[in-house]
Amino acid sequence: MDIIVQSEGFTASEHLEQFLQAKIDKLDHHGTKIIRAHVTFLKGPAAELNNNYCEIRLEVPGNDHFAKKHSNSFEHAITECVDALQHQVEKSKDKEMSSR
Repeated sequence: MDIIVQSEGFTASEHLEQFLQAKIDKLDHHGTKIIRAHVTFLKGPAAELNNNYCEIRLEVPGNDHFAKKHSNSFEHAITECVDALQHQVEKSKDKEMSSR
């Protein structure tokens, strides 16, 4: 699976990319054929408390899955996105299995 990381307004650290890789690899264990993950990191206005945004779009055969979360740290936003995507993947897998 390919992971494409885009950070707007700053450079993502090696630690952040390794953390992202570990979290997204967990999604691959659910038996879905994830082709690619597009990840975008954004910094919001400094006046906001939770100004670190993470967007993840998973390319899978059929409909893509998308999640966007924000938090006070990118790691927490990544975790929330991956949890939301895991729920979406499981839901689509259950839907596929029930239609058989």
